[in-house]
Amino acid sequence: MSIAPGTAAAAALTHLLYLHGFRSSPQSTKARRIAAWVDEHRPDLVWACPQLPASPREALDLAAASTAAWPREQMAVIGSSLGGFYATIVAERTGCRAVLLNPAIDPARDLAGHIGEQKVWHGDERFFFRPGYIDELLAIAPPARLTRPERYLAVIAKGDELLSWREMSTRYAGCRMRLIEGSDHALSDFDAYLPEVVEFLGL
Repeated sequence: MSIAPGTAAAAALTHLLYLHGFRSSPQSTKARRIAAWVDEHRPDLVWACPQLPASPREALDLAAASTAAWPREQMAVIGSSLGGFYATIVAERTGCRAVLLNPAIDPARDLAGHIGEQKVWHGDERFFFRPGYIDELLAIAPPARLTRPERYLAVIAKGDELLSWREMSTRYAGCRMRLIEGSDHALSDFDAYLPEVVEFLGL
């Protein structure tokens, strides 16, 4: 599938950060698909897709460190699931554009039942999700009211089997939104929505 990059706004975005979800990694299908698009169409783009630590505070610190020298008006962040929660924080702190893919709304609540040893989806690596991480999620939560909703594109699947599409759409009301009939939490049909992501970011 070939998607031509944008024209007028193509030069505007120079840096792009991708934040994966809980138990995920830079090897996720969506992360690899976007990386491949960047490699094909925008090899000049500074691309970062770090492996996030289990600690939410450390994950956010890593995201901040990865983008510390980036120009705020020329950077954007894409986040999936828990990464969408983190991406919202990054966007609120930096003023950058953000694309949220089935974003977690209340991960402190949702992950409270996942304390203990976890296995990543891609590979054999395991990690321990500690009780204190719930407190970290509560401490770093973004503001209830987004400062500039126009900076956000939320891609939300009604078929998400893990998160409530109603909760997601309520949280990001006023933002540009793609509400999908069906699909799933992983957005297995992500290729169908990649053109809109590219267009929104001005790539």
